[in-house]
Amino acid sequence: MNEIIHLSATELAAKLRAGEVTSVQAVQAHLDRIAEVDGGDRGINAFLHVNTEEALAVAAEVDAIRAAGGADAQALHPFAGVPIAIKDLIVTKGQPTTAASKMLEGWMSPYDATVIQKVRAAKLPMLGKTNLDEFAMGSSTEHSAYGPTRNPWDLDRIPGGSGGGSAAAVAAFEAPLALGTDTGGSIRQPGAVTGTVGVKPTYGGVSRYGAIAMASSLDQIGPVTRTVLDSAYLHELIGGHDPADSTSLNEPVPALVEAAELGASGDMAGVRVGVIKELQGEGYEAGVQARFDESLEALRAAGAEIVEVSCPNFKYALGAYYLIMPSEVSSNLAKFDGVRFGTRVLPTEGPLTIERVMGATRAAGFGDEVKRRIILGTYALSAGYYDAYYGSAQKVRTLIQRDFDAAFAQADVLISPTSPTVAFELGSKTDDPLAMYLNDVATIPANMAGIPGITVPGGLSEGLPVGIQFLAPAREDARLYRAGAALEKLLEDKWGGRLIDQAPELSAATTGGVA
Repeated sequence: MNEIIHLSATELAAKLRAGEVTSVQAVQAHLDRIAEVDGGDRGINAFLHVNTEEALAVAAEVDAIRAAGGADAQALHPFAGVPIAIKDLIVTKGQPTTAASKMLEGWMSPYDATVIQKVRAAKLPMLGKTNLDEFAMGSSTEHSAYGPTRNPWDLDRIPGGSGGGSAAAVAAFEAPLALGTDTGGSIRQPGAVTGTVGVKPTYGGVSRYGAIAMASSLDQIGPVTRTVLDSAYLHELIGGHDPADSTSLNEPVPALVEAAELGASGDMAGVRVGVIKELQGEGYEAGVQARFDESLEALRAAGAEIVEVSCPNFKYALGAYYLIMPSEVSSNLAKFDGVRFGTRVLPTEGPLTIERVMGATRAAGFGDEVKRRIILGTYALSAGYYDAYYGSAQKVRTLIQRDFDAAFAQADVLISPTSPTVAFELGSKTDDPLAMYLNDVATIPANMAGIPGITVPGGLSEGLPVGIQFLAPAREDARLYRAGAALEKLLEDKWGGRLIDQAPELSAATTGGVA
């Protein structure tokens, strides 16, 4: 069973099709792993809900279809029977969806998100729902109402955020695949600090219908995996036009698997790779910069043309993002008022009015970081300040988009470190919101421009993973998969295998879980 959980999703899928492993065995192996390392005093705490019965039932259905053979077996998706974890911001029927908030504690959605409909149709057993910063607001998964998630590489460090649960589950071999959401780096930054692969698709390339909105013009659902090829398969599965999402692109999903397979040769001849001047150097840890420089050399040796590009308005991206995002947060979360949606808390004294019910509910239901962003966004949108703050931030957003246009005129893909640091210690930045926000400095520009990005493992610094980020023009997600797979191949040849396999071994003894 230990061998099963260490397989990539592509490797596991091949064994399922060959009859060497059953889907029930694969699901049970991952459920056993969750029981072993996720709970306890120092458990990973990647899962908020484990979906045991349904996952095993779907696995048994897939096994029965394969055993019967015929057209139904031939029609199965390549990943049918491969288990997957779901960020608890994506609504699912039959499982709670809490957004890691007391405001939605125990809430059961009456419908499935579009990506969940596609996962169900492809018969991927869902292992459960993963932890996150409350309503996806954070960079460390310490702002969850249900406790922080731990990094499998070092249990005293953060797994990134907001999607630290999905990244940690994949890194800890609790799931071979996961879905996350990325508003300012919430897939890519956790991927970087856990040694996993994370992709933010082009805005509109994957339906957001059924993802609880944080900032609607920035949010995007995407894959979290251990290899670039796995991400390509999952991205192709969940991508495509959705009439239920007004921002969905009405065009075919690019040939992402084909691009990843092409890149797996390691050949980068003829590919222009642009090094973003503003996303390296000062503020980036020495070990992170060293791994980045080594990745550039590997790409150059593989035939890539390395050019430097400048995006001068990126220095304003963080400030603009933290005006646009909270403004949209204050609007999107206004419905959680104790009257229309969410839990209801009655005031303990005074008259029972809607205003007092709303105040008591939001005071009890939201955590500090959510309250901070609602207050900031409400202020930025208030009369007399709208043009000075929100309006100005939107102008900066246009300048960032123009910077990308100019950069992509010189390069096919852009490259940078994904995060300026490796994973920091739990609790070290919770009292300093500005220091926490700086972790997304390299990932935010992609969300502001709506372009796709991928992070791949780039090596270790002081024994902790470093991520390398590629960015591509909107709708050119395939470029990411070619470049990402090529760098993955080049570095794995250098390391003698996958970086994730160098992670410390976890057990019930180290986490305090139940073996």
